[in-house]
Amino acid sequence: MNDNAAESRSEAKSRSGKCTGCHVPAHEVIDLAFAFQPIVDTRSGAAYAHEALVRGPNGESAASILAQVGENNRYHFDQRCRTIAIEQAASLDLSGYLSINFMPNAVYRPEACIRSTFQAAEKYHFPTDRIIFETVEGENIISRAHLVEIFRAYRRFGFQTAIDDFGAGYSGLTLLTEFQPDLIKLDMELVRGIDTDGVRQSIVRGVLSMCRDLGIRVIAEGIETGGERDFFVANDVTLMQGYFLAKPAFRSIPDPTENWLVT
Repeated sequence: MNDNAAESRSEAKSRSGKCTGCHVPAHEVIDLAFAFQPIVDTRSGAAYAHEALVRGPNGESAASILAQVGENNRYHFDQRCRTIAIEQAASLDLSGYLSINFMPNAVYRPEACIRSTFQAAEKYHFPTDRIIFETVEGENIISRAHLVEIFRAYRRFGFQTAIDDFGAGYSGLTLLTEFQPDLIKLDMELVRGIDTDGVRQSIVRGVLSMCRDLGIRVIAEGIETGGERDFFVANDVTLMQGYFLAKPAFRSIPDPTENWLVT
């Protein structure tokens, strides 16, 4: 962690002021757990990171849990997700990065709302410089300026940042004009069948060229076939995620498969 990140972290931990979200009363606590899916580096066959995917306490679907989230509990749910993801990742001795989805609309003041993350990392001995924050799939972002403010703050605190579902909905080119994250995850609709679809290939090659110029690493998300994997390998994309490589594992870390490594 560089000096600026350490200073920003210290500032965030020391602030005593509370934001609006902290004053929202905690309603019924949503019981949750996580499944972990690797983001694979196909050159080394190792997991670059694992994404923490919310589930119910007995493995119930993410949809069943997110359906319980509303205005009255969004802040506390988002904070609880971060803490539990870090706790479970630490208990599993997770290697590489931990990618945590966050709800931008649940972050009122980044420097205040980040405190529980630092506290959990310290309590469970998980290095904060191994945490990636990415936007939640499909969340309706109220303010792009607010999202950019959050991302910039998280970078100052020493975290990596990622834009999920790039190429679909809100997460588009205009966001990149204001903030360039460490990583983008290509929307699965761009990935699906790309090895046989010339239109998708042209669009994705354009995105890859742009990201190279901006110094952004690309993750191909939703890889389901060897053909899709091989297209991205041929185009120098080595970070991939999807069922072809490994399905999410509930409360555990998937074992490597023969599909992880490309020679």
